[in-house]
Amino acid sequence: MNYRVFLSLGSNIEDRERHLLDALSNIFNISDVCLENISNIYETEPVGYTEQGRFLNMAAQISTSIGAEELLKELLGIEKLLKRERLIRWGPRTIDIDILTYGDLRINMPHLAIPHPRMFERAFVLKPLTDIFEGEELLGINILEALNKCDDKDGVKLYKKITICDLHGNC
Repeated sequence: MNYRVFLSLGSNIEDRERHLLDALSNIFNISDVCLENISNIYETEPVGYTEQGRFLNMAAQISTSIGAEELLKELLGIEKLLKRERLIRWGPRTIDIDILTYGDLRINMPHLAIPHPRMFERAFVLKPLTDIFEGEELLGINILEALNKCDDKDGVKLYKKITICDLHGNC
């Protein structure tokens, strides 16, 4: 069975755009994962720990037959490969890859919560999602309506338009 999965990616250290693209390239290479769609790249203010640089954020849609925990393991491996360090909660990072949804599964484990518990409260997650599916409901919630309720929506600015064809050059 293939699951439709949505991911959120963010970076605010060094070459932020390169880290996002490298992460996508590595996601593309995971066995039994198909990178279906990506959002544009957005520049955003940090949330939580605010004494750090601005982030670049984007979303990706994949389909996969591997389990959620195995996917998490693969994504953590990509973060490690791209030298992610976890020194400060919500602190600076080369890359952050979060699983937002995994089909309609609901998982609540200490190391994995799906759907992501704060995804509908964060404009830096919701705005990129609107690029992937405009107006569609996700888990029964309209993405545009949720985005309009976010206090930080004005802090999400388009950084660069990008398509999945830009990554692979074969469209």
